[in-house]
Amino acid sequence: MTGQHFPDADDTSDPREPEPAAHPETRWPMAAAVITSAVLTVLLPDDLRLGPRWALPLTEGLLLLALIAGDPLRISRRSTVLRALSIALVCVLVCGAIWSTLQLIEDLINGGAETNSASALLLAGGSVWATTVIAFSLLYFELDSGGPAARAHHMPRTPALAFPQHLSPELGAVHWRPRYVDYLYLGFTNSTALSPTDVMPLAAWAKSVMTLQSIVSLVILGLVIARAVNVLA
Repeated sequence: MTGQHFPDADDTSDPREPEPAAHPETRWPMAAAVITSAVLTVLLPDDLRLGPRWALPLTEGLLLLALIAGDPLRISRRSTVLRALSIALVCVLVCGAIWSTLQLIEDLINGGAETNSASALLLAGGSVWATTVIAFSLLYFELDSGGPAARAHHMPRTPALAFPQHLSPELGAVHWRPRYVDYLYLGFTNSTALSPTDVMPLAAWAKSVMTLQSIVSLVILGLVIARAVNVLA
């Protein structure tokens, strides 16, 4: 884009500039996403779930409660412990989503209880797909620019994920920050378009994660739809 310029990553601020006011976001969208993922996990068939029915939702719930207790209402507290809890929660979500994807693939190849019914297969496949969208959206949310607490206090001049407001500052306020809904939109569009849309990955980790998510989504959508059509035929 003409006129676009990102300074070096080390050039993050002018020491002569005053510390900007914090711009935290509310906790509830992220918490609602975790709860939705837990519910979807409970509803999955037993052979598509990592561990017993209660294991993942309980682990996710406990980690979420710890985060809420340490930094309730608005995400603004910068803490090594809270950061570790956030990363642990995201790892549990992503591992559960990838495990479910692999099990779904195995069932489609070797035959499983849900693969002989188009409706059951579409329901299971849709649940796994939605779980991956939520898991990857939370991964972007936690890794981009040091996480939500760090973004609340300071945004680097070189983002890992460049939103339209970064590329065209006139589109957003001076102190604009991406919120969870922005990362959820990124996760959804990357899973449907199987490529970047309006959010550009600039960091190597962002490109790698978006590639992985596209592969996972392609496998789920391709195999599930093909199998469902075959069953209906």
